[in-house]
Amino acid sequence: MVRASATAEEPLSSELIRAAGVKVTRGRVRVLDALRAARQPLSHAEMEALPAGAGDAAIDRVTLYRVLDSLVACGLALKAVDTRGVFRFSAAGAQRQHAKHVHFRCTGCGGVFCLKAEPPPPPRLPRGFRLQQVEFDLRGLCAGCGALAS
Repeated sequence: MVRASATAEEPLSSELIRAAGVKVTRGRVRVLDALRAARQPLSHAEMEALPAGAGDAAIDRVTLYRVLDSLVACGLALKAVDTRGVFRFSAAGAQRQHAKHVHFRCTGCGGVFCLKAEPPPPPRLPRGFRLQQVEFDLRGLCAGCGALAS
């Protein structure tokens, strides 16, 4: 789970934590590494189930909640609720890359999947309105849940 090295474009998680003005701890680094490596937002339970790295003990449930909250508070992680009311976490840098495509949210399992499709252009707004954010999600059953429903 721990990144051994980073490129000039991609700093180490410990560097990001330090730059955010938060104390660098082994737990914060491990959790941020996991969020940065994840292909989709992770729930607390999914993060808890991730295997510990070599020489690392598992992070207990309460500590994981505190670490996630601290990463959200300092702007390094994002927290969003899925269709089932479960909080999911992603690395804050993922927000930029996720703005360029559509997401599919499964109403069966709560999973969030990135689709290779650009979101539609925003609508024309009336005079005086300023657009600040656009979120475009599709909702339905993923392949796994769809197969179970058949």
